[in-house]
Amino acid sequence: MHTDLWNHALALYARPGVETACLALQALGGDVCLLLCATWLQTRKVTPNAQRLAALQEAATAWQREVVAPLRALRQQWREHALADPQLAVLREQVKGLELQAERTLLERLEHLARRWPAGAGDGEEWLARLAPDQARGHDALDQLRVAARQLQDAEDGV
Repeated sequence: MHTDLWNHALALYARPGVETACLALQALGGDVCLLLCATWLQTRKVTPNAQRLAALQEAATAWQREVVAPLRALRQQWREHALADPQLAVLREQVKGLELQAERTLLERLEHLARRWPAGAGDGEEWLARLAPDQARGHDALDQLRVAARQLQDAEDGV
C-alpha cells in the first residue's frame, strides 16, 4: 500500500481508464483530488464521518476555487491559440505544471488532515460515495474509479 496520498494518486491515475473516469467525474462537478483522497482513505480503512468529510471538503473547496480552477481556466483558454503560437505553447505548459503542483499541494493538505484519523478502524468503503457529487452517483465513471482502486489495492496486497 502506498503510505502517502500523492504516490497512491499517481499509481491509481496511471491505471487504465482512470484518467478518463476522473475527467468525466470532474465534468460532473467532482473534485478529482477529493475522489483520489477518498480511494486512499478506503485503502487505509479509515472510518468516514460527517466531521471528517466536512474538513476535507472545506480544505479542498477553497484551494480548488482560489488556486487550481484559475490555473485550469487559463490553461484551457490558451489551448487553441497555443497551437499556432509556440511561445504561448511554452507558457501554457508552464501553467499546466503549476496546475499539477497546485493539485499536489492540495493532496498534501488533504493527507495532512487525514493522517490524524486512525487507520484500520473500519472498512472505509463509504468515502468515495460520500465525496462524489450527487450527479456522479451511479455513474459508470464512479464505478470505474472504485473498481480501479480496488484492483490497485489487490495488486499491492498480492491478491
